[in-house]
Amino acid sequence: MHRSQGKASAPRLTCTLFLSNKPRHVARLAPPVHKSWNRKLTSPHHERLLASISARTAHVGVIGLGYVGLPLAVAAARAGFSVTGFDIDPAKIVALDAHKSYIAAVPDAVLAEQATAGRFSSTTNFGHLGSCDVIVICVPTPLTKHRDPDLSFVENTARAIAATLRASQLVVLESTTYPGTTDGVVRTILEETGLRSGVDFFVGFSPEREDPGNPVYETTSIPKVVAGDGPLAASLMECFYAAVVKTVVPVSSNATAEAVKLTENIFRSVNIALVNELKIVFEAMGIDVWEVIEAAKTKPFGYMPFYPGPGLGGHCIPIDPFYLTWKSREYELPTRFIELAGEINSAMPRHVVSRLAEALDRHAGKALSRSKVLVIGLAYKKNVPDIRESPSLKLIELIEERGGRCEYHDPYVAEIPSTREYSALKGRRSVTLDGQSIRQFDVVLVATDHDQVDYAALASASPLIVDTRNVFHRHGLTGAHIVKA
Repeated sequence: MHRSQGKASAPRLTCTLFLSNKPRHVARLAPPVHKSWNRKLTSPHHERLLASISARTAHVGVIGLGYVGLPLAVAAARAGFSVTGFDIDPAKIVALDAHKSYIAAVPDAVLAEQATAGRFSSTTNFGHLGSCDVIVICVPTPLTKHRDPDLSFVENTARAIAATLRASQLVVLESTTYPGTTDGVVRTILEETGLRSGVDFFVGFSPEREDPGNPVYETTSIPKVVAGDGPLAASLMECFYAAVVKTVVPVSSNATAEAVKLTENIFRSVNIALVNELKIVFEAMGIDVWEVIEAAKTKPFGYMPFYPGPGLGGHCIPIDPFYLTWKSREYELPTRFIELAGEINSAMPRHVVSRLAEALDRHAGKALSRSKVLVIGLAYKKNVPDIRESPSLKLIELIEERGGRCEYHDPYVAEIPSTREYSALKGRRSVTLDGQSIRQFDVVLVATDHDQVDYAALASASPLIVDTRNVFHRHGLTGAHIVKA
């Protein structure tokens, strides 16, 4: 695998991949240009690290064993690397030591196979980072209450790495953030040790692209955007990720790679906000937005379907766009589309609860304050146990603020765990779903359309249903008591 370095006279950096019969592809969009890089394009530490990555003798450390980190760690182990996973949660390490995966994308059998072969282990002891040649950071990047970036996890992790930083290490950030974080925050903290990026150690960014619950794509089959702080780091990034995933897409700088991730999620946020707004407008006109979308998507060009819902959830779309709005203030530039989309999407839970109250009044002659509500689905998307930023939590809170009594059913979430924003809901358990239990509720509110839910039983037993996902129509279930919202 070869990487062009801009000028024709620049030396060629080569990574030879051994021990794998998997096809690898490097998708070149344009020749990477590192305009600010003026150091010599040689480093014995680079050569040593490039050789160990190429031969799969490099020891890989992955920090943060969640939805991104654990699948990546196991993928690297399956590629032939020796991998150590790091996490601050001892419960995760106990589970992993018992070969029990808490991430659906990583089956227990695969985890056990890699652990038994000696290619994967995990620990809470960050002192072992010094033995890792490649260190990948996969920690949360949430927002503060004022929608400012909270980089405390990234900063603390960078300091933990700095405590054992040595020459011939590659440090990679995968956590979503604003352009400039990798070089301005991570590199800066690491260089406080006196070691130099691009000479002694190397820094890169590769945005995570995990999609929990998606049966079509997995870590190794999703194209991976990569970049580095200078051409030496960039060549190491290509070499490492090409050994783990099928397709690598190099870009010219870490800031560009950071912007790629934000662009992907802003695109989704803005388009979801558009259909959410259209839903409200079409409701007033007596038009079914779901029917409109189904017809519109038959156009074979110039249109891509997005679907409305009760609000945005997950670790990406509700959060990532605001990393760019925050950074744009530094340049005194407005981000009106992004902020408007955020306002529309954030308002959807209140709109749904208003529709719920209206449906109760019209169909049952009952106030929400005197009603018992069953919310179907606590996870933010179907067929996963992930409740991060789930609008269902906000729906429960809003219903109870208006005096309603609320319970939930979710086949993937047996109990509400501790959350920062909804601590009062901790410990509530999913109710059993059967004809008798359904009839105890005045209304069923479908927030997440899990496939494992018996929608026919709901349609038969519930006196009133408010459907935010159009799932009953998709199952051919109709009736005057089924209201779309």
